[in-house]
Amino acid sequence: MQFPPQIQQQSCHDCLSGADLGFEIRMAFQPIIEWSSQSIVGYEALVRGSQGEGAATVLARINEHNKYYFDQACRVKAIETATRLGLSKLLSINFMPNAVYNPETCIRATIEAADLYGFDIRNIMFEVTEGEQILSHSHLLKIFQSYAARGFITAIDDFGAGFAHEDWLHSLKPRVLKLDMALIRDIDQSTEKQQRLQQILTQCALLGCKVLAEGVETAAELTYLAAQGIDWFQGYFFARPQLEVLQTEAELHCWQN
Repeated sequence: MQFPPQIQQQSCHDCLSGADLGFEIRMAFQPIIEWSSQSIVGYEALVRGSQGEGAATVLARINEHNKYYFDQACRVKAIETATRLGLSKLLSINFMPNAVYNPETCIRATIEAADLYGFDIRNIMFEVTEGEQILSHSHLLKIFQSYAARGFITAIDDFGAGFAHEDWLHSLKPRVLKLDMALIRDIDQSTEKQQRLQQILTQCALLGCKVLAEGVETAAELTYLAAQGIDWFQGYFFARPQLEVLQTEAELHCWQN
């Protein structure tokens, strides 16, 4: 996959302005919970429209002509907003692998933004979602290797929902694996899902991969998953994403009930 000649590398100021994207974006943040310590270890940055419109509304405006700029703008906006809000913990950012034409070139604005705003790149986690069809396994592997070499944390999002399977898990070697909410939903009641989870946990243990369960909505789901050794969680049971707000432990739903 070659870097198209018509795409010029932007500075982080270009990405932040959204000029080439054609519309403004903002970021909402959802906490990542470490259950054993009853603490927030980081936040996932989730794209929103200028008036707080949901991600689906924003993504509907993405096409082949602006997806590179969108991917870059999301990274820079997430870092700028997180720094402005005082985040010093993990910052998780989704990226579009098919928009990353050359990992080293596409990562420059990210590093420039981290340097400009004083955000430690070792606290940045890049998630690739299974929702986008991957055009090239070798290209995605190159991205993961480049990001890991730079000191970023790599993660597979929505595992079990789309392209990824155990072979990809072994080749990509992500630091974090996020379980898809479809697997999590009512897992305490489903023997089939429980067996699937055990297979994944076994593979992750062999690879030294941290498991994060996302989409947790009930106390029963949390209780079952924690009993299996999972310690990192996201979901409405804890907190919904908040536009340009970093919720604190005292504000989390699970500790208010």
